[in-house]
Amino acid sequence: MKFGLLGPLHAQIAERAVQLNGPRQAKMLAALLIDANRIVSMERLVAVMWDSAAPATAVRQVQDAVSGLRRNLVACGAPRSLISTRRGGYEMHLAPAQLDLLEFEHERQLAGRSAAPLDTAVALRRALSCWRGNALVDVSSRVLEIDAARLNERRAATHKECLAVELDLGRHREIIDELTDLLREHPYDEDVAQHLMVALYRCGRQGEALQVYERLRRTLADELGVDPTPALQALHQRILTGDPALTAPDPAPARASAPAPNSAAAHRPSDTSSERPDTVAAGLTMTLPVRQLPLDVPDFVGRSAALAEIAGLLDGEAPNRAPVVVVVGGPGVGKSCLVTHAARLARGSFPDGQLYLNLAATSDEPRDPGLMLAEALRALSIAGSAIPNALSERAALYRSLLVDRRMLVVLDDAGHADQVLPLLPGADGCAVLITSRTLLTQLPGARHIDLDVLSPAEARELFTGIVGRQRVELEPDEADAILDCCGNLPLAIRIASGKLTGRPAWSLRVLRERIEDESRRLAELRIGDLSVRASVELSLRLLPADAVRALSLLGLLGAYTLPGWVVGPLLDRSDGEQVLDTLVDASLVRLTATDALGEPRYRLHDLIRTCAVEIAAPLATADKRDAIVRVLSVWLDLVRRGTDRLPGGLLAAAHGSAPRRALPDAVVERLMADAFGWFDTERDNLLGAVKLAVDWGLDELAWELTAGTATYYDHRCLYQDWQHGHRLALDAAQAAGNAPGTSVLLRGLGQLHIYQDEFDRATRALESSIELCRDTGDKRGEALSVAMLSTVSRVQGRDDEALERVEQALAIAVGEGDRHIEAQLSCSMGVMRLMQGELDEAESWFTGALRLAEALHDEHRVAVVLRRFSRLHDRRGDPDAALRCLRQALATFEELADERCTGYALLEVGRVYAGQNDRDRAGRALERAAGLFHRHGDLQDEATCWQLIGDLDAAAGVHDSASQHRERAGMLWQAIGEMNQTVDPARPSSP
Repeated sequence: MKFGLLGPLHAQIAERAVQLNGPRQAKMLAALLIDANRIVSMERLVAVMWDSAAPATAVRQVQDAVSGLRRNLVACGAPRSLISTRRGGYEMHLAPAQLDLLEFEHERQLAGRSAAPLDTAVALRRALSCWRGNALVDVSSRVLEIDAARLNERRAATHKECLAVELDLGRHREIIDELTDLLREHPYDEDVAQHLMVALYRCGRQGEALQVYERLRRTLADELGVDPTPALQALHQRILTGDPALTAPDPAPARASAPAPNSAAAHRPSDTSSERPDTVAAGLTMTLPVRQLPLDVPDFVGRSAALAEIAGLLDGEAPNRAPVVVVVGGPGVGKSCLVTHAARLARGSFPDGQLYLNLAATSDEPRDPGLMLAEALRALSIAGSAIPNALSERAALYRSLLVDRRMLVVLDDAGHADQVLPLLPGADGCAVLITSRTLLTQLPGARHIDLDVLSPAEARELFTGIVGRQRVELEPDEADAILDCCGNLPLAIRIASGKLTGRPAWSLRVLRERIEDESRRLAELRIGDLSVRASVELSLRLLPADAVRALSLLGLLGAYTLPGWVVGPLLDRSDGEQVLDTLVDASLVRLTATDALGEPRYRLHDLIRTCAVEIAAPLATADKRDAIVRVLSVWLDLVRRGTDRLPGGLLAAAHGSAPRRALPDAVVERLMADAFGWFDTERDNLLGAVKLAVDWGLDELAWELTAGTATYYDHRCLYQDWQHGHRLALDAAQAAGNAPGTSVLLRGLGQLHIYQDEFDRATRALESSIELCRDTGDKRGEALSVAMLSTVSRVQGRDDEALERVEQALAIAVGEGDRHIEAQLSCSMGVMRLMQGELDEAESWFTGALRLAEALHDEHRVAVVLRRFSRLHDRRGDPDAALRCLRQALATFEELADERCTGYALLEVGRVYAGQNDRDRAGRALERAAGLFHRHGDLQDEATCWQLIGDLDAAAGVHDSASQHRERAGMLWQAIGEMNQTVDPARPSSP
């Protein structure tokens, strides 16, 4: 049974921590512990419980709280007599070894009774080791805060007394750091300053001792308006004159030395288990300098930015100097090579030597920091019985030996901060370079440099330097392909280069063929003891099981830069991003950037991804499939939500039967704050999601994901993505006999073919879609497909057929109650009536369409109707009204970044100005429209623009220019005719 209040409140019974039931029990326990073995009055307990006025039921509530505390402790195994009820209060009965406060006071009493200074120091150290931090730091009570402050002052006084005794014992080197920290905590304490000045002076650091005095003098003068005491002023003068009486006494041998307060050794039993003579740093000599750096890499290339950053951080004169630099990177990225090279370049700044310690964190047996300290001490000429047993004493001796030295310490392959902290020198003149696969954020004052793979130029330089320039110049394309397979990873490049060097008869093509197959790549990237797979596996051994599983499943998602949320559904847990952080910290997943939405982006190096796929191979196929479905279900949900926030479009299909999985609402709102921005950011991943669904035979997810992106592709005119995704999903849907999905995808392709002036292909796709819609009873889909066919009929000059199809589609839409389709087709009816010269009827249809679009709050559809309406105004001889409609439509299209509709509106603007013989303004609008149509492959409308410009040129008498523009239009119409096996040029797709 053990209780503690010298730090956070702590209770342990039967080697298990006691969970207190709320703050009231904590306050009662703390009050009883502070006055252990004494009666604590009810009045005091009431004062502890309530900072302000106590309620009328205060006594009853205190009794209930103490009774509850007693029951809790007894249930954990404490005797019932632990807390006894006394007249007027309660008493808690504890032995000195059961409460850290009693133990602290006991050791202080022993120190006071000791006649020998050495025994006094040992007892005081044991007393200080009882502390775990500031007393009762986690209990909120004004009364207890006063008690805690009193205890903290007693601790500080004990610490000062201990350091004074140890200073007299000649341990000035060991106690400098503690004195410095103590003076920082108590900046007005002249006794501490005096001890620190003497300790520094005895270490030969006279200048620093004088600086301590000067800082204290300024602090006292500026903040308190007083001067240092005469005793401190006298000490200052003695240091200035080099008084020999200040010389250190002979150090006394240590006995049963206790660890320093708050040191790691204070809570590590192995540090105090051995009691043997200890030899301190004073009086020991070192053979310096030490030169332990490994051989430099003769073919080291590149890394100029990293080298410059390390050099700047190690520069003692630089304002941004850092005493500890950690180079972090994934397996095989070249951390050790870089640090060795940088350390050799920096040797001149560290004339007292360079220590090199391999911590072997990724090996089967990571090196213990105690053994590493022994190795370092031996390198510094401390051997045999002079090396202390305890870790804390070894670390103190190590720091003391380096106090006045300028040394560089290289710690290679560090695993965690606890392995590194004891090896950090405390001297200002020293610096530490560390390599690690893991972020060591717990190291105070450390700067981290994140090392990535080589740049393409650096990778080629390394490869060429090993293989030979002649072989690379003979097969430059093969060299590029090999480097691409290696992903510019230095370890992989060295292995590939080594294979070629050892096989001079091989061409580069032979190696390229052997490693381009991803399933064989890791097996090929091995030579001797070097292996990419083995290097990655070393990192995996340090990971928890859930992180290894996450990495293996991430590999299945493909070579994409991913958002962080994917890990949650992969693992089917809400804290997925915490697991992802573990992989990032281990440098197995790289945090590549923050996207335009402010979200972090992550990526696996291709070779690590290949390793991940291998790790996933033994997993049950059903488990892997379920993980893929969960991720794709989230993608589908996000696509649907994003599409809902885009301007109205009619390409989005009704929901199928694919599962949908939602992220937390707050996350969705953050991602969808800019729907277009989200689609832009995830554009590659969305195609990757379709491919992943197809590869896993998930045809329903494949077609729904594809159809969901069509509205975005339509607005952004991303025809290549549109076609690629639809073709992938269509093949899967047709193979699975998925009629609803096939009909939707055929309709999407039909619209795409119309945009690309491929009218014969559009007709075939749309007729097939209509047939499937009728088979499956999809009325809405049938209406849309028929409407698209009407556009083909109109463009190819079959006006009666076009009108008949529009009327047919409109009747279906009205019957289904779909007002969005009704608005679109009402506008189409207006276009058809306008083409027939029935202006009043056209106006009726346009007006109805506009009213419907406004009622639906569909700003994009409103702009489309206004663009169409402008032609009616122009036909009636009112160009001003036409231009007003077009300016309003243009503003909407440009705000929505809809380039295709912007082009259509500019074409209409050009027509209006052409009708007014305003060649300049018409030409500017038409040329801009032609550029947009050209960019998106709309040959039909581009040709119309050039034809109109040619007509304007001819009317102005600029015949050469007219001829050129008309010829350009003719070539475009000829190309359209060849695509569709027609002779006559088609009408513009946007009349």
